[in-house]
Amino acid sequence: MKRQLILEDGTIFVGKGFGSTENSIGEVVFNTGMTGYQEILSDPSYCGQIVTLTYPLIGNYGINRDDFESIAPAIHGLIVKETASVPSNWRSMETLDELLKSKNIPGLEGIDTRKLTRIIRQYGTLKGAICSIDVNVDEIVQQLKSHSLPTDQVKTVSTKSAYPSPGRGYRVVLVDFGMKHGILRELNVRNCDVIVVPHNITAEEVLRLNPDGIMLSNGPGDPKDVPEAIEMIKGVLGKAPLFGICLGHQLFALACGANSVKMKFGHRGSNHPVKNLETGEVDITSQNHGYTVEMDSIQNTPLKVTHIALNDGTVEGLKHTEYPAFTVQYHPEASPGPEDANSLFNDFLELIETHKKEGNAVCQNA
Repeated sequence: MKRQLILEDGTIFVGKGFGSTENSIGEVVFNTGMTGYQEILSDPSYCGQIVTLTYPLIGNYGINRDDFESIAPAIHGLIVKETASVPSNWRSMETLDELLKSKNIPGLEGIDTRKLTRIIRQYGTLKGAICSIDVNVDEIVQQLKSHSLPTDQVKTVSTKSAYPSPGRGYRVVLVDFGMKHGILRELNVRNCDVIVVPHNITAEEVLRLNPDGIMLSNGPGDPKDVPEAIEMIKGVLGKAPLFGICLGHQLFALACGANSVKMKFGHRGSNHPVKNLETGEVDITSQNHGYTVEMDSIQNTPLKVTHIALNDGTVEGLKHTEYPAFTVQYHPEASPGPEDANSLFNDFLELIETHKKEGNAVCQNA
């Protein structure tokens, strides 16, 4: 069945539809990962976006029960060069087409994804529509030009109520702005006693849970669309060690007086080199973000830049100079991607342990 992608600049790509037959509008972005399509399409950070995968063959190892990063994928569409109709993998339970049909997500294959990626790299992310072949193109273009991208993505994907993921280790309050399951998994592996809480929780409510540490998750969209989270972070800073990832990193920066800006086409892939300025080491990282912390805005704040992206020099890590708090723009839990930076979760627990020892020492000397 022929279907098409129409961009807001009037560019048309005609291909073959798979998955749902629904028409869908979203911000068109691209991801350069060679594997990990199941994690990508289920990552809540893609909420409201139409994701283009640059690797030419997608779906060849099927869909399994274990690699989801959320229960309900929030992407508005998936675009690929070619799908594999007969996957081959011992874990495979269904095809990519079957999954998208069940989740009511439209897909489009058979277009020139290289050309589409070049357009996005040249002009920046564009609004687009996956739709049937018989629509009025001029009407769709006008609709796209007047369409406002959503600002409530975090509210859409965040948990509506708190829930525990019990362990016998340190108590970590994990604020869910669109949390990937990989983050929770890494805390569980370390036996943390995790309480996952909604994005709009207050500082008082967080502290009432008596956390040993606070984690700010990844999530979709513009950090400035979540002002309540910025106020919450201001209220908990210094009260417990804090670790932020992706959107959590950006919200932390805003709470400390820095600024965030939208990138031309963002970082989305599994091979982004990041340099640790304190050690000189370089990690290959998994990334998915369209906003970044503005480097110049770090001046006159209590923040120190700890990591930078080697491809474009953007901020990839921050540390508070007074309080036990650090954040990174990339994904140390990977899922998908390399696990070079997985040790950051250990660093977080060591920060908690140090903070508790210092607190005990103060109490003993009082």
